[in-house]
Amino acid sequence: QTPSLEPEPPHIKEEQEEPLTNQQGEQPQDITKLLFTAVPVKSEDDEEEAGQMEAEDGGEEPARNPEPSSESGSNPLSDVPLSHDRPDVGEKPASCSKTKTTGKSTFRCSLCGRGFTHKGTLKLHMRIHTGEKPFLCSLCGQGFTQKGNLNSHMRNHTGEKPFVCSTCDKGFARKDHLKSHMRNHTGEKPFVCSTCDKGFAHQGDLRKHMRIHTGEKPFICSICSKGFAHKGDLISHMRNHTGEKPFVCSTCDKGFAHQGDLSKHMRIHTGEKPFICSTCGKGFAHKGDLISHMRNHTGEKPFICATCDKGFAWKGHLRKHMRIHTGEKPFICSTCDKGFAHQGDLSKHMRIHTGEKPFICSTCDKGFAWKGDLSKHMRIHTGEKPFICSTCDRGFAWKGHLRKHMRIHTGEKPFICSTCDKGFRTCRDVVLCVCVCVCVCVCV
Repeated sequence: QTPSLEPEPPHIKEEQEEPLTNQQGEQPQDITKLLFTAVPVKSEDDEEEAGQMEAEDGGEEPARNPEPSSESGSNPLSDVPLSHDRPDVGEKPASCSKTKTTGKSTFRCSLCGRGFTHKGTLKLHMRIHTGEKPFLCSLCGQGFTQKGNLNSHMRNHTGEKPFVCSTCDKGFARKDHLKSHMRNHTGEKPFVCSTCDKGFAHQGDLRKHMRIHTGEKPFICSICSKGFAHKGDLISHMRNHTGEKPFVCSTCDKGFAHQGDLSKHMRIHTGEKPFICSTCGKGFAHKGDLISHMRNHTGEKPFICATCDKGFAWKGHLRKHMRIHTGEKPFICSTCDKGFAHQGDLSKHMRIHTGEKPFICSTCDKGFAWKGDLSKHMRIHTGEKPFICSTCDRGFAWKGHLRKHMRIHTGEKPFICSTCDKGFRTCRDVVLCVCVCVCVCVCV
C-alpha cells in the first residue's frame, strides 16, 4: 500500500534524525526517498491483520499482544503490542514484562526497560503505560492506541466486510476472522484438549469444552443460584423464572421458551415422524416416544414398584399402580362423591349417572355402557364359548357360568338356607327349598 503522509505518526521524521547525512557529511539529494527507504511503513490495517487469530464468533481470544521485535530493520508499528485496541476486553500489557534487547536497541522505555530501535516506536509503546488512546471513534467514542485499530473498528459501524471467503463468499470485517472461518471448510482443528485429545477449530470452543473436565460452571442464576457451563444455557434457564416464550408457532401462535420445543411442536402440524422403529416401521414425532415404544418389542420394564417389585415399561403405569398400595383415589365423581384411582374408571362410572351407552351391538343395535359388556353380549350372536371346563370340556360364553358349573364337580354348595341350614349350589335353589323360607345368599 502507498505510505501514508498524514501527520499522526511523527516518528517517521524523528526516527531518522541521526542518519540524515552520509559518510562524507554531504546532504542526500532526496530526503524524502531516504526517509521512506529507511523506514518501511505499513498501513495500520496491515498491522492489525498481522496479529494472531481471533474466533469469528467471539469464542477465541485474540492474541493482541504479540512479542515485539527489537531487531533492527523491523517495522516500527509492529514493535508495539496492540493491548489497547479494545478497552472493554481488559487486556493487560503483559508483553512489557518480556524484554528482548540487542546492542542495536537505542531507545529504552523508562518504565519497563524495554528497548526499541526507533523513537516513534517507543512513543507508541508508552501508550501501554499511559493508557493514552488518541484515535477516537466519531460514532461511539471508543478510543484506540493506533489508527489502524480504529479503521478496523469502524467496520462495525459501516458493515464493511472486505475479506471474503473464496469457498462460500461469506464476508468478514477482519482478515483473522476469515482465517478462523476457513477452518470450517478445511476441517483444521489446531486446538487440542490435553485431557481427551479432542480437537477444536477455535480456542474459545476448547475453553468451553474444558469445563466438562473441570466441572467449572461460571454462569450463575441470580434467582436460584444454579450454575451453568455456558452463558447460552443460563439465558435459556432464566426463561423458567421469567416465563418468557420468545419462540412462537406460526400456525397456532403457541409460545415456547426454547427453540427445540418449538421444533418438536411443529411436527404436530406437519405430521413429520422422523423417528422410525427398526422392528415394526412405526414412526414417531419424538425420540423419547420411540424409546418408550421399543419396550413393547424388548419387553424391558425399567420402572419397578418398591413395594411388590412388579415392573412396568412406562413410568406413568408405575405411578398408577402405586395407588393400589397407597389407596389413593384422586378422581372423584361430582355426582355421588365416589373416588377412583384412575381417570378412566371415573369416566366409565359417570355413564351410570348419564345413562350413556356408547358401545352399540352391530347385530341387534343394543347399547352398552362399557366395551367389555358389548364383547360379552356378542357371544350370543357368535356362539363363542371361550371358557372351558377342565374336567368335562364343556364350554361357556361367560366366566360366571363356568364358575357355577364347576360346583357340580367340586360339590361346593355356598348358598345356605337360613332355616334348615341346607346347602345349595345356586341362590335360585335356596329359594326353591321346601322350607319356603327367607335365604341368605353368600355369593362367592
